[in-house]
Amino acid sequence: MQTVTSRPKGVVNPAAAGKAFRLERYLPPPDLAPFVEYFWLVAWQLPDGVVHVQRTLPSPCIHLVFDAGRTAVFGVMTGAFEYTLKDSGRILGVRFLPGAFRSFLKQPVQSATNRELPLSALFDCDDAEAERSVLAAADDAGMVETASAILRRALPAPDPQTARIAQILEAVQQHPDITQVRQLADHAGIGVRSLQMLFKEYVGATPKWVIRRNRLLDAADQLAHGSDVDLAALAQALGYYDQAHFTTDFEKLVGKPPADYRRSCKEQA
Repeated sequence: MQTVTSRPKGVVNPAAAGKAFRLERYLPPPDLAPFVEYFWLVAWQLPDGVVHVQRTLPSPCIHLVFDAGRTAVFGVMTGAFEYTLKDSGRILGVRFLPGAFRSFLKQPVQSATNRELPLSALFDCDDAEAERSVLAAADDAGMVETASAILRRALPAPDPQTARIAQILEAVQQHPDITQVRQLADHAGIGVRSLQMLFKEYVGATPKWVIRRNRLLDAADQLAHGSDVDLAALAQALGYYDQAHFTTDFEKLVGKPPADYRRSCKEQA
């Protein structure tokens, strides 16, 4: 299997996380590539009595997660997510391309925002059996292969809007000067209202949320990897009126103010 080589964003305190669990990301087979961005796998084996609480920052993607007792489809989550690791275990996730899950859901993706859906509501499978078969696979490749077979049971026709969504979101990522919805709409060549409706139908989050979340993920990534960035300048670059508002949003999402987060990441490195 081909692995994803880019640095993952959204894992809070990646240095500490790397000591607690193994994170792998695998590209999908060709027939699933129009729908799936990648498969991700987390595996851990902690000593008795040791507990690791991992905080993860959300992105505008829907995930199918195979996790013992918690297997489900997770819509876009607008808040940070914490998971407690203890003993040993492994989880396989399927990260769908933004916009691609609309074809599976057959209704506006916003209807699944901040919700968990059973696999059986969307795929031709028994929830418990699907969970067992994936988690019982012998290795990473077996887990991905088994999950892929489940997806193929309900594989829809690719939607051309997925490519359009991808282009719009790539603009958000590649142009940090885009901090307002109007700027993004102009870049996409459509009106603000049309952009908002497109995101409601296909993304599951508003354009404003997506822009702001991408900027905060960029900030967290820079600080986690030791970037000695000026926080006031960073706040301004992200489109905040002042550093105080940036600090408030960052702490709400990450759990610590920017300066404290940067310091804690350096201590764990």
